[in-house]
Amino acid sequence: MPAFNLPLLYDTIIVDILNVFCTYSYNGFNSTIDSKVFSRMVASQIWGDHETGKLTNDEAHAALAKEFKVNIDDVRSAMIGAITTLSPRQEMVDLIRSLKSGRKIYAMSNMSEHSWNMIRHAKPTHWDIFDDVFISGSVGYRKPEMLFYQHVLQKTGAKPLHTIFLDDTQENLATARIFGIRPIIFDSFSNLERTLINLCGDPVSRAKAFLVRNSKKHHSYASTGQIIYENFCQLMILEATQDPSIVDYRVHKEEWNFFQRSSGQYTDAIFPADLDTTFMAWTVIPEVTTDTVKHRIMDRVISDLLDNDGIPLSYFDRNRARRDHGVCVNVLSMFYASGRGHEVERATDYPESFCSRLLERSSLLECRMGDLLKECCRQRIGSPTDPLALAMRLHCCTRRGLDASVDFKKLIELQQVDGGWEGGIIYTYGLVNITVGNRGLTTAIAHRAITEYLSKFGPTSS
Repeated sequence: MPAFNLPLLYDTIIVDILNVFCTYSYNGFNSTIDSKVFSRMVASQIWGDHETGKLTNDEAHAALAKEFKVNIDDVRSAMIGAITTLSPRQEMVDLIRSLKSGRKIYAMSNMSEHSWNMIRHAKPTHWDIFDDVFISGSVGYRKPEMLFYQHVLQKTGAKPLHTIFLDDTQENLATARIFGIRPIIFDSFSNLERTLINLCGDPVSRAKAFLVRNSKKHHSYASTGQIIYENFCQLMILEATQDPSIVDYRVHKEEWNFFQRSSGQYTDAIFPADLDTTFMAWTVIPEVTTDTVKHRIMDRVISDLLDNDGIPLSYFDRNRARRDHGVCVNVLSMFYASGRGHEVERATDYPESFCSRLLERSSLLECRMGDLLKECCRQRIGSPTDPLALAMRLHCCTRRGLDASVDFKKLIELQQVDGGWEGGIIYTYGLVNITVGNRGLTTAIAHRAITEYLSKFGPTSS
């Protein structure tokens, strides 16, 4: 695919100092002023005038003492005490440093020049991370006033659409949004970390690193926490990545079993081979068995494993006479890929899921169903769903030539810090109400979908 510099769509990050980059604790020092009164003081217009240089330290302390009917020495002690507890968050320092390469990092905070001088001399480390620091006491305006933002943008030359703004106050973020700056609320470090990395990191390389780092360990897992050792998701991961080194499956010479150990989990101990896994394996790994074996098994399907509607059964066991849309698609895919689609033509009206996989193997079915599939994809763009279904939908839309930018954005937002995505629900054990997911599968399909989208539409479309 073309080399898109997606991470550097945002080349500037503006960070609040007091409550984002740093933390302080009112309980960390002794004060005779109640914490609620202290909070009202620092939110008052008096303190706002101090933070914009209109009042000196002494004038602000005197005015606060008068307004809140407390001793001026207690006010002074409380304000100095708060500054002494201020300390950079190490995890925030590490995060910003990890994203600094190729970017400008600025601080923008409401505080007086006096407070800033105390802070930077008392805590001299880490301030080198910023290319510049903008303090309301020097500028004469404070957040959320628009003139403060205008000043910072003018001095830095930052382009709003390529700038991220980190703050813990919604009204400050609202002003940033007016300028077209991308705001991120600091409600917890974990949330901010994931959002910021997703905006600044490369989703493709991060997803690939996750898949490689967890090679041979991309097992499915039940909602109970138990690992499900099965072949089917391994084959789906292989199809999405085309990388055999990251998957772990058990090869069968003829019929394949869904479970790797041929014994069921949360189901019958002796579990029969199934058409779904068998035909998926043969389309993903054509060389895994001979054409003679494939055609012999397909002959058996025609003679013994179709129901009265001509729809393939799910298992190589007539005593489990069940049918499924997904199984039908994978059986049809193999028959059409082998030039025998006409033998199962009656079943082509049955599938309602995974149709894109089937149409990619038959030009005849593409002509017959392609426009309908495209319209169905178009209608579903933007619909809420889990990460797995979202990645599948983006893949299908891109293959159909649909620019599902809203799904592209949402999928990137859902990427986790480790580069993977949450598993979603692949299937459910109905009788025991247990769901099964697979982070490797979701990540593999998301990696493919994002790569395809960027190759076809580029990052500017998003």
